[in-house]
Amino acid sequence: MGSKKTYFASDFHLGLDMSFQSSVDREVLIVEWLDSITDDLDELYLLGDIFDYWFEYKSGIPKGYDLFLGKIRALRDADIPVYFFTGNHDLWMNDYFEKEYDIPIYRTPITKEIQGKIFHLGHGDGLGPGDHKYKVMKKIFTNPVCQSAFSVLPKSIGLGMMKYFSKRSREKYEDDNEFLGENKEWLVQYIKDHLKNNQVDYYLFGHRHLTIDHQIKNKLSRYINLGEWIISRSYVVFDGGEPKIEFYKNPNGKIYS
Repeated sequence: MGSKKTYFASDFHLGLDMSFQSSVDREVLIVEWLDSITDDLDELYLLGDIFDYWFEYKSGIPKGYDLFLGKIRALRDADIPVYFFTGNHDLWMNDYFEKEYDIPIYRTPITKEIQGKIFHLGHGDGLGPGDHKYKVMKKIFTNPVCQSAFSVLPKSIGLGMMKYFSKRSREKYEDDNEFLGENKEWLVQYIKDHLKNNQVDYYLFGHRHLTIDHQIKNKLSRYINLGEWIISRSYVVFDGGEPKIEFYKNPNGKIYS
């Protein structure tokens, strides 16, 4: 095992203010965490919903996030690879991060070898059975014609609509705060189907807002959900041994299995 480590995180939901925490306060914690891991950071994977809402207009990007974007710039200036995956809250990413930071954007799950192990990585939205309404909505939202039509709206209206849809999407998952078991968890169903034709050591997703470390019944693969940064402040670190869920400044973090 080398000294360098690969880190995975998701669901920062920057731009979302809560009654107990502002987006800026959360952004400060995220940058503090990134500062704390920079010395041994080999690669950083951000698996979606980094922003609570996002749309790249031709004239610019949403305001804010200066601390976070400054840190991303510093990582890239240090030649540390960063990978972005779109989630259901920031699926309207275009090429800003690719052009500005040379950061690739992934819109569907990928399979990749990392330090000798096979990882399948994605945000997790729209995978597996169920959630049919969202799957239809995602097709509409990712349609180039619909995106072009949205781009001509005044920014105040467009941002208001994004905040509304983000709130609706978030409310859908707020009550699912327990691991439901292999037969009811959509992502586990997706994994079991994917394993019929693929060999994967670790499946890493976000979206669920629950820190999960679950051994798939084939005894060869693990499903790990990264959780979120609104409350748990969880992430995964991998040094070539076994991926491990850790929590930043949260001694009460809980892992579900």
